[in-house]
Amino acid sequence: MADALSQFLRAKIRNIAFRAGRLCSLTPREVGIRPQDVPYAPSAAHFAAANERLGEIDRSVRHALARVAEESGRPRLRPQRVLRSTALVEREIDRARRAFGLFFDVFSQRGTRFAPALAACDVIAADCFQVVRRTAPGLLGPPLLKPITYLEHSFSPATFRRGVLLRRLLGERNPFPLIRVPYERIEAPWGMGVILHEIGHNLQADLGIWNETEQALQRRVLGVTHDPWLTRVWGRWHKEIFADLVACLLGGPASVQSMKDFLAYPPARVLTFQPLSVHPTPYVRVLIQAEMLRRMGFPERARTVRDNWFRLYSGHLARARIPRRLLETAARVIPHVVDEVAYQPRRGLAQHALVDVVPFTHEDQQRILQAARGLGQGRLPAGLPPRFVVSASREALERGLASAQDISRTVLERLAHHGSRDTVMLPRPEAFIAA
Repeated sequence: MADALSQFLRAKIRNIAFRAGRLCSLTPREVGIRPQDVPYAPSAAHFAAANERLGEIDRSVRHALARVAEESGRPRLRPQRVLRSTALVEREIDRARRAFGLFFDVFSQRGTRFAPALAACDVIAADCFQVVRRTAPGLLGPPLLKPITYLEHSFSPATFRRGVLLRRLLGERNPFPLIRVPYERIEAPWGMGVILHEIGHNLQADLGIWNETEQALQRRVLGVTHDPWLTRVWGRWHKEIFADLVACLLGGPASVQSMKDFLAYPPARVLTFQPLSVHPTPYVRVLIQAEMLRRMGFPERARTVRDNWFRLYSGHLARARIPRRLLETAARVIPHVVDEVAYQPRRGLAQHALVDVVPFTHEDQQRILQAARGLGQGRLPAGLPPRFVVSASREALERGLASAQDISRTVLERLAHHGSRDTVMLPRPEAFIAA
């Protein structure tokens, strides 16, 4: 009986030793990237970052495995110690499994029909970082790996920031930003204004101004309302408000249309309030963006956004599940919120305001409208920044200048080609980082 137990335990040790080293690296070929997929694939630097993280975990696996080897080398096995030692190895293998699985899932999507659209989103994200690099050199510090887009069967886009601890990875840090997009949205560029919002989260994180923005917003709201409860509510919303306002600056009025499209649902959803949510209640959220458009110098577009929103929901306000003190003070508070988040200098921005770091002008809007007219003829002007291509597609869709299918094809081909050219012409690792 003892011999049979020893035989079982030694087999268990051999099994775990075999499994322990099988999830320590990834290559493009191993995730299914074919030669034709290379222009749309994550960069060599992204693979290197993923493999560095997997290598760190593998070293922990090997360390735990060494304890098992020590136990197995004894003339007589001690069953309980073997079980404890192998359980420790299993814990480290689980970390490796989760990290490997995440990177495999994200990278392998570049070998599917969605690869060009995913690469197009990467290009848009990198362009948003370039804006800050050009207008405020030095704010973002050393070169950073650009965000990578991936697909998931989720309701809405989301992001996992650089360095954040991921529960899916059992607390491992995310080596580069990930932007999650629902499958059916990835080929609809006119809706990518919500992607600009997700990139806004990453910019706020990489600029290191979360705490400063939150504290300034709370001081401003408390000074206006003298209401601690309202101060806490608006303070809890600061990250989402920041991301919405950055999206306005990255894409102009069209990005607000995209967000309004995303948020427009029956009154029961729009006129509700979740006390602990970090997202502003949808009804108020669109009014914040309308105020931002007004401050940016687009009063007619702001008025249109507000009027449309009121026509959809003002008749249902009596039955709104939003606290009355929040509704009744919103018109007074919102201009202060927009001013504080977007127009006041921040230490973290080297005493610049957000609108200085991410500027958007009337000339930019004219370029977008011209590009929208070009989309009606199946073309886009050369030199148009990728983030403006998103806005042009929205303007073209709303004006009925081209079919949704034609807009999607023209825009995604243009942006995917942009990404392909960068990959081929700049093979050094530096080519694959957001400048």
